[in-house]
Amino acid sequence: MKITFYGHASLGIEVNNVNILVDPFISANSKASHINIDELAADFILVTHAHQDHIVDVESIAKRTGAIVISNFEIVSHYEKLGIDGHPMNHGGKWDFEFGTVKYVNAIHTSSFPDGSYGGQPGGFVIEGEHKNIYIAGDTALTYDMKLIPLQTQLDLAILPIGDNFTMGVDDAIVASDFVNCDKVLGYHYDTFGYIEIDHKEAKQKFFEKNKDLMLLEIGEFIEL
Repeated sequence: MKITFYGHASLGIEVNNVNILVDPFISANSKASHINIDELAADFILVTHAHQDHIVDVESIAKRTGAIVISNFEIVSHYEKLGIDGHPMNHGGKWDFEFGTVKYVNAIHTSSFPDGSYGGQPGGFVIEGEHKNIYIAGDTALTYDMKLIPLQTQLDLAILPIGDNFTMGVDDAIVASDFVNCDKVLGYHYDTFGYIEIDHKEAKQKFFEKNKDLMLLEIGEFIEL
């Protein structure tokens, strides 16, 4: 499993030659100006919620690639009206896709489209691949619901927001990693704009002091599990 960071909360995941994009907010992110969205492959697009900084490139990429949008019922319905194929889900539900099993799990946040219309309830994704399992938290506060995840899935990586203000920050993300029983963390949703800028050295040190590994990738950089 190859995971590429495209800035903010945008990710590319490659599993057995299947390409998945998560919350593509790239073309409007000045920090990701070196990423050409017209060159990104996508068979599926996972959307955690409807805020602009998570969906701005969904329509253009999906129409170019024919990717299937996986999200809550309201978000999928929105894109189906635009002629885009989707797979609707809701909290607690799971489905077997060609790249693995996806479960849509709780997140505490808000969710509305840029025009103010209802975007359903926000969520995160637990993906059980052939060999590796990951948790993509989406935009969320620290929540006790995270404790339910390791009761069913042993995670190899937790992808957690750490920018604070709009989501949990570093300190709560450390607790979240305890809740999901995963000490290997990829941080995201930080530094894009002033409200969520963090001190990288301090964040990594805080995780290190708890015997945890926080990875902060450069935009376009990837890891392999």
